[in-house]
Amino acid sequence: MTAETRYMHTKNPLLLRGGNGWRRNLKRGVFFAALLAVVLWLSYEFEFFLRSDCRWIFPGLPEGVPENIRSRIPLVALCVVPLQLAALYFSGWFRSVFAYFRIPELARIGVAMTICFAVMFFGARFVLLRLDVINSGVHASALVINYFLALFSVCAVRVVARLLWERKKDPGDAPEEAQRTRVAIFGAGDAGSSLATTLKARPGFGKKPMFFIDDDPEKNGMLVVGLPVFSTPDDLSALRDGYGVTELILAAPTSSVRRSREVTELAKKAGLDVKRVPGVEDLVSGRAVVSDMREVALEDLLDRPPTHLDRSAIVDMLFGRRVMVTGAGGSIGSEICRQVAASAPAQLLLVEQCEVLLYQIEQDLIRRGFGGVVIPLIADITDRERMKQIFEKFRPEFVFHAAAHKHVPMMESQPGEAIKNNALGTAGLLELASDYGTDAFVLISTDKAINPTNAMGASKRLAEIILQANSRRPGNATRFMAVRFGNVLGSSGSVIPLFKRQIAEGGPVTVTHPEIKRYFMTIPEAVGLVLQTAVIGKGGSIYVLNMGDPVKIIDVARHLIRLCGMRPGIDIDIKITGLRPGEKLFEELKTEGEEFEPSGHPRIARFISEPMDYEKLPDLLAALREIAKKESRNEIKQDIRRIIPEYSPYLD
Repeated sequence: MTAETRYMHTKNPLLLRGGNGWRRNLKRGVFFAALLAVVLWLSYEFEFFLRSDCRWIFPGLPEGVPENIRSRIPLVALCVVPLQLAALYFSGWFRSVFAYFRIPELARIGVAMTICFAVMFFGARFVLLRLDVINSGVHASALVINYFLALFSVCAVRVVARLLWERKKDPGDAPEEAQRTRVAIFGAGDAGSSLATTLKARPGFGKKPMFFIDDDPEKNGMLVVGLPVFSTPDDLSALRDGYGVTELILAAPTSSVRRSREVTELAKKAGLDVKRVPGVEDLVSGRAVVSDMREVALEDLLDRPPTHLDRSAIVDMLFGRRVMVTGAGGSIGSEICRQVAASAPAQLLLVEQCEVLLYQIEQDLIRRGFGGVVIPLIADITDRERMKQIFEKFRPEFVFHAAAHKHVPMMESQPGEAIKNNALGTAGLLELASDYGTDAFVLISTDKAINPTNAMGASKRLAEIILQANSRRPGNATRFMAVRFGNVLGSSGSVIPLFKRQIAEGGPVTVTHPEIKRYFMTIPEAVGLVLQTAVIGKGGSIYVLNMGDPVKIIDVARHLIRLCGMRPGIDIDIKITGLRPGEKLFEELKTEGEEFEPSGHPRIARFISEPMDYEKLPDLLAALREIAKKESRNEIKQDIRRIIPEYSPYLD
């Protein structure tokens, strides 16, 4: 038993219910043993009823069972029933949860009864011969009939227990038949059939399955759990009208993301709501239930599965530690705060210059039960004295630096502010982290820092250079790392909130170029990468998540329009506006001089490059301070280009 398992068994209140569990289990075992004994006895009696053509129940009839046979039935049953009970006991029948009756349980019952039949046929039969029972009319066929009757009776007990459990488990009062939502299920496999069975048995969910849709042509026209299966049509309108369905549930976890997206769009065209359920493994294991159904989100439609990282290692790293998050009120920063708080740190320092955003994330964490570790701190990372006070007082052991100016067009017109905040602000934090012995410092960077064409990307590339130089600082013990993100779905300033607002306003949805592509990732993926990097990262390194293939922005716009139940180009127009200053058609993965190497995680790559000497850092910072003071944005960009030769600035 692992330490974690021991902790769960000693601390989890759900596992400690007064210490009398063995007594309840004993009572339960005795009850079911008695019930099963009665059932098996009756099955044995019923066997004689069948073999005698049902006449033995009328004792006055001369054709009834002879008295010498009838008198020996209890004696034979006393031999057979205990043997059957013993076989079921050793098969685990009494230890299994009766509410879950699946094929494995049926197989165990079959094996137990078969072994019992073999023992009776080849062993106990000789005892019956000595008792002169067989010679008196009880033949070997009696054992065969009893075998099937006993198997049926035992399974019947489990089925009845399952039905009673389903009725008890049903949430709330079941709605009237007419009030239940009629649903179609995409996927007639294990997950779909399990879902349909559960919805039929538990009407309290308010959903009534009507039919399946499946891409397998061999299932077309067949019945699965009593429901018809149809091949996926080009138009769902006829099936919708014929069965009165208003909702489609995606229950095909093995389907590709592309196919799920196609079916979702097909359902939206037919006016059906679309929801998704967990995979059958989660349903059967109890980790998820049918009520976990949710609306299809845009992240479900990416052309790759989400990345799942090593949560246990992250918890081990952060448990009981002092953690600082800068930019705590932003999209990425707030999610970092939530995931860090769930790892039970000793203190969670929320550093944010916007009072409103800081209040929102503080209240969110308090509602989640993390108020005891949260410390909200209003601070600007460029204010060195304020940040020094925070480091001096709290001595953070981990710093996740998410504070930044990240809006590309806005920074393009004000490049000096990007330099002040993203480069010089980061430089001040790096120095303080090293001075106060921070264990690890993770910088949130961007793929726009690779061969940058805009001021925001260039300022982030400068932050990376400064970070790597600090890793060579004499006496430094802090692991300085950077993480490059692609576009984060749903983050403030990303295209998704913009598209949603434009759709709500009736359009048009604006796309800068029909061929523009970007790498996309979800907020949980992005934050998972940050935390995982803190676990496996080496000082002075830059990391990036394997984000699959880049996606065309115009395709994202079309998918989002369809998810809103509208038709691109008909209900909502898409307008091409032209590339903005500093905008690329394609984002790159590495800059010149960088090479990949494995990081220790299959979905994370580590970049290797030669850092700048720390001795040159003071001159670089002094130059950046002078550059940031200039008013001419063209002059600022040209000065930055002299520092970063791979920068291709847009000049007015």
